[in-house]
Amino acid sequence: MTDKPTSPPLDPRLLSVLVCPVTKGPLVYDREAGELISKRAGLAFPIRDGIPIMLPDEARRLAP
Repeated sequence: MTDKPTSPPLDPRLLSVLVCPVTKGPLVYDREAGELISKRAGLAFPIRDGIPIMLPDEARRLAP
């Protein structure tokens, strides 16, 4: 069994001010996946080296 490395915790203050760049709606932090999820836009924004990448072109589309 291999443990998937998790990303470092995201600062809660940063999470409280970030919104989806597409919908301006709230984001959900998925620490295990290292992503910020916008349910309304159906996108998952990656977090790389502790930095959220909030570019729609870099986001992963969520399955419907």
